[in-house]
Amino acid sequence: MAIFEVFDKPDLVENYNKKIHNFYMAKSDLKKLGKNIKFLRKSKNLSQEKLAELISRSRNYVGMIERAEVNTPVDTLFDIAKALHSDIKELFS
Repeated sequence: MAIFEVFDKPDLVENYNKKIHNFYMAKSDLKKLGKNIKFLRKSKNLSQEKLAELISRSRNYVGMIERAEVNTPVDTLFDIAKALHSDIKELFS
């Protein structure tokens, strides 16, 4: 089951969020995720610094996510989606 399919099932999302801190994605998926986060962030007129503040992470870390240099924990993905007022599935589409 792909991770974005899990987000359609709230009970599984709860399990993923609690039990799996990290899941490992292919580099191509990380690049797509980073590109989508950057697009959504810019469409909301947010700087990396402001997004970082909203998710309690560093600006450098947000940049690393957007450049696909780090595998992002599931809870951080939920924080990013919330900060961007987006559904988490939008991060993967």
